[in-house]
Amino acid sequence: MALPLEGLLVIAVEQAAAAPYASSRLADAGARVIKIERAAGDFARGYDGAVMGDSTYFVWLNRGKESIVLDFAQPEDMALLRKLILQADVLIQNLGPGAAARAGFGWEEMRAANPRLITCDITGYGETGPYAGMRAYDLLVQAESGVASVTGTPEAPGRVGISACDIGTGMYAHAAILEALLQRERTGQGSALHVSLFDAMADWMTVPLLHYDYAGTVWPRVGLGHPTIAPYGAFACGDGQQLLIGVQNDGEWRRFTNDVLLKPEWADDARYRSNQDRVRNATELKAEIESVLGGMDLGELRRRLTQAKIAYASVNGVKELSAHPHLRRAQVRTAHGEASIVAPPVQVRGEPRHLGEVPAIGAHTEAVRAEFGGGA
Repeated sequence: MALPLEGLLVIAVEQAAAAPYASSRLADAGARVIKIERAAGDFARGYDGAVMGDSTYFVWLNRGKESIVLDFAQPEDMALLRKLILQADVLIQNLGPGAAARAGFGWEEMRAANPRLITCDITGYGETGPYAGMRAYDLLVQAESGVASVTGTPEAPGRVGISACDIGTGMYAHAAILEALLQRERTGQGSALHVSLFDAMADWMTVPLLHYDYAGTVWPRVGLGHPTIAPYGAFACGDGQQLLIGVQNDGEWRRFTNDVLLKPEWADDARYRSNQDRVRNATELKAEIESVLGGMDLGELRRRLTQAKIAYASVNGVKELSAHPHLRRAQVRTAHGEASIVAPPVQVRGEPRHLGEVPAIGAHTEAVRAEFGGGA
């Protein structure tokens, strides 16, 4: 069965993570993605060499693409890039603001020449406004957008431990491109899309922002806890182990007190009757819960929580994730061998998909030049 995006040509002038995330998902769905690299390659290739000499980021975000090396300063190479774009369905680029236009392949010029083209520009802070010219990397945007202010412990803000800004922005870009493809089916016209890392993270920050704007509330940093739901966090058992427990509503609270803590009187205690009451008294509540759990080992606590249908989770590290019985994996070929990575989250029932190979730098340059006539 044909994949949903087979027959589409995507040109990706990209580096690092946000744009490669979006284009990799298009490649997974069958699009032909031609990745444009400089002679030194996408700098994400050099982030580490953990996967048999390849970068973890590059292996994750560049499967199924063709890699060609072009030098925009050379007229022949720029002519080839423009020729590719004029035949493309989608152009993705995450160079600095205005860099594509200065080089000769900005969205306005390319869409004027190819009205069916969908362009997607990805920047740090957008193309206009006081921060448009600022350099933007994932951690910087986590700090600037306030994400770090709601992450960490009461003592200090913290970085979300993965590239949240890049991933989130790549997901927004991918969704917008798919919407634009659907619109093009109806209108015959492409679209000019733009998404910035800052805008993506500002969207993620909507709930704490609205708390501040309308209630004057600044969300506290609570580590493995929650600022507006209680009890919801990590609790210590009698054997010294931790379990994260989540009680989302008053019905669950009643089951938790009756069947797990064996403290039915707490269900109607004025300090804990509603979620707002529990949040106001969260410190006292946590101490009282742990005084009960101190007489219970992890196995018994799990048994009671399961029976009471109360949500819980282990506080795992990467080592535990690697061996997790629920983790799905997929195989992907690289220039140095086959790597086992996390399987794509979306499963299409009855239509198993296979991930394409991760390309070496410029592995397809000669073939693409021959196919598209070089730069002449």
